[in-house]
Amino acid sequence: MSENSPAKKTFQQRADEFIAVANQQVPDSSVDDVNTSIIFAAARFNAFSVARSVDSADKLQAEKQEALEYFTQRFAEMFAQNIDEYISRFDSYSQK
Repeated sequence: MSENSPAKKTFQQRADEFIAVANQQVPDSSVDDVNTSIIFAAARFNAFSVARSVDSADKLQAEKQEALEYFTQRFAEMFAQNIDEYISRFDSYSQK
């Protein structure tokens, strides 16, 4: 890697950037509206990710159920992990 090449971002750095954008939108929207936009954007990008892995609509249709199950499971796991963190740190996260 050359000195001028940007460093590759980590998973957490990329996630933090998305969260920062969401936080910037909250003053002009409700948290619920921003949340809905994030969910839609994730779903849209997930569909793009699956679609680019196949070479036809028929194959995409064949992969659809497996992709739905995969992304649903991954969201449930990530949400459970994050809600557990909020539960364990509720008092410090809720300080205003």
